[in-house]
Order: sequence, then C-alpha cells, then structure tokens
Amino acid sequence: MKILLFIIIVSLVYIIIPNYYNTKISNKVIRRLKSNNEIALTFDDGPDKKYTPILLNLLKKNNVKATFFVVAEKAVRNKEIFYRIIKEGHSIGLHSLNHKSAWLSFPWETQMDFSKSINIVKKLGVKVRFFRPPWGKFNMLTQYNADKYKLITVLWSLTPKDWSRFVTSNDIESNIVNNIKAGDIVLLHDSNGAKEAPLRTIDALEDAIPKLKEMGYNFVGIDKILEGVDYEECS
Repeated sequence: MKILLFIIIVSLVYIIIPNYYNTKISNKVIRRLKSNNEIALTFDDGPDKKYTPILLNLLKKNNVKATFFVVAEKAVRNKEIFYRIIKEGHSIGLHSLNHKSAWLSFPWETQMDFSKSINIVKKLGVKVRFFRPPWGKFNMLTQYNADKYKLITVLWSLTPKDWSRFVTSNDIESNIVNNIKAGDIVLLHDSNGAKEAPLRTIDALEDAIPKLKEMGYNFVGIDKILEGVDYEECS
C-alpha cells in the first residue's frame, strides 16, 4: 500500500501536475497565432530520407513555408535534408534527441536529452529557438529545460491525427479544411506513425493547400512569432 501511494505521489508531482499545467495553464507555451488570415503547418519527427524530400517538393511547388520540429539524431543522420529545409526558408524547431516521451524519462535523462539535442544542432551550425516535446508531453523538468536553453515551447491547436492507421488521406484533408481557423498551428508528421502515414499526409496536403489558399489563408513558419506576428498562450 505504501509503495502504491508513493508511486501515485511521484506520478502526480513529476508527470500529471506539470503536464496539465504546461498544456493548459502556462503562459510560456504557445498553441496558436493571433492572426486574421495566417496559419502554420508544422511537421514532427523528421527529417526522414524517404518522406521529407517529397513533402519539401510539395511545399516548394505551392510556395508554402512551414515549420519542421526535428529529432536531433535524425537531423545529424540526414544532414542534406536538414540543410535543405533551412535553405528553402522553413522554420526549424527541436523535437528531442530521439523522440522519447518525457513521461518515460528520469530527470537526468530529460536534462541529457536537451543538452545533447542542442549540441547536435549547434554542430550543424543552426541555432534553434523553438521546442516541441514528443507527443506534447511534459514532466517536471521539460519546461524548466526549455527555459534554461531559451527555447519557446510550441504545441498546436489542430491535429488530424495523421499518424494513425485508422485515418485516410481524405480524412486528413477534410479534417484540416473543415476545421481550420485563422491562427491555427496544425500538427502533422513527415516521419514515424503507421505504415506509410507520411505519404497519406502528403497526399492530403496536395488537395488541402490549394483549398486553404482559396479560403484566404496565408502560410507562415513559426519563426514569424519573432518577427512581430503575435501568438496566444495555452489556456
């Protein structure tokens, strides 16, 4: 009984309370932009040597800027793609060292994750300003380390759950087009998820992007926050 009580208390203090606070209350965490006509497409879990180049081709064809929250170990393995993302004018954010959930990380592992990730990106010659935790999960030290390294934490306001094997390209497209609002930060993926999930995302965007443009939306990278586009804190 005492062991169970100890586990419950530790879980509350280390995971449950910090996670709730940072996703629902904290004024340091961004969920959406304040804008009349701008939206931000964001892509997690890459860069991926198979899917990210296809996605970049699509974005280039449509003159769309997006944000890539990169996994540091994948960035160093796929340097050419990583540099292409930057060269083509997209924003870069950090998405951990190897996509391990904060809920499964001990305090020293969380610290190591940040320090190693940032060192990797620095060695690649890039200074990151943004951070998104894997799965959007926080432990007690996640936001502490984001603050320590002067990273702006960015979550999202709309997700079509494109990683799931239960959604089709049509599902992803309709979810975005039918639910989008000005200022939305859209969570998508260019790696991981169910088998060929990123291809379904790319197929969905083939149709969704032109429709969103017809609806009057402009696409921005998340670094617009630093250029005067305002944002809303999580609430």
